[in-house]
Amino acid sequence: MPPAATARHADAALTPEQHAAWERDGYVIVRGLWSRAEIDACRERFDDLAANAPDQPPHWEPDRNSSDPLKRYPRVMHPHRIDGLSRAMLLDPRVGAILRRLLGEEPIATQSMFYFKPPGGRGQALHQDNFYLKVAPQTCVAAWTAVDAATPENGGLFVCPGTHGMEVACPEAADAAESFTTDLVRPPAGVVPVPAVLGPGDVLFFNGSVVHGSKPNTTADRWRRSFICHYAPASAEAIGSHYKPCFRFDGREHRGFADATGGGPCGEPFDAAAAAGAA
Repeated sequence: MPPAATARHADAALTPEQHAAWERDGYVIVRGLWSRAEIDACRERFDDLAANAPDQPPHWEPDRNSSDPLKRYPRVMHPHRIDGLSRAMLLDPRVGAILRRLLGEEPIATQSMFYFKPPGGRGQALHQDNFYLKVAPQTCVAAWTAVDAATPENGGLFVCPGTHGMEVACPEAADAAESFTTDLVRPPAGVVPVPAVLGPGDVLFFNGSVVHGSKPNTTADRWRRSFICHYAPASAEAIGSHYKPCFRFDGREHRGFADATGGGPCGEPFDAAAAAGAA
């Protein structure tokens, strides 16, 4: 299948071809949404956190003595709850405008994360984000910002075109040598993962059912930092409680989501919130 269409400017309306790509593939790349200065500021903020900030559970909990790069530099969970720049990026009006075009309704901000992914860092097995967020009866949407250039060599994302039409699946066990998470969802037969090659400031928007993941960072000196946010349509009725409070783009808290219940595709005993942190 062809790669998703790309947009060059976030302040321009998405073209009919880009809307068609979103409908066909379940994802679209917007090039240069963030300026180089904005991306540099984001990188510097999180590099400073990694170098100087004390532990801030449950947001930032590094193991400074670990030989595992992803334990020494773990992902930062919900930084918008502790950092003004992260909250501003989560609620940036350019992101909101694109999401409104893609969703056809008001988006609600539900999550932010920052990934460092140093050289040697493991990947994340193929998965579906809405398995964790449990947005119902619709699905979530991710806005995945490249802070560094993201390529297959340094652990950039792969996406499976057309899998936004899949039901959310119960995962099987992932290879712990390749993936820092335990869940693996295999795409349908004949669907080949496509690399989403991104430059700093590019944003990949994708539907919460799209199967996606990454391989290890096999480079010697290239980090793959990324800032990732998730959103839900305002018309959704429920979301996992881990993701509350949720926010409108004017900064007001959105109180219209009930707590998602049940174990989803894995059955009642399973609690996806225990593994929350889809990317």
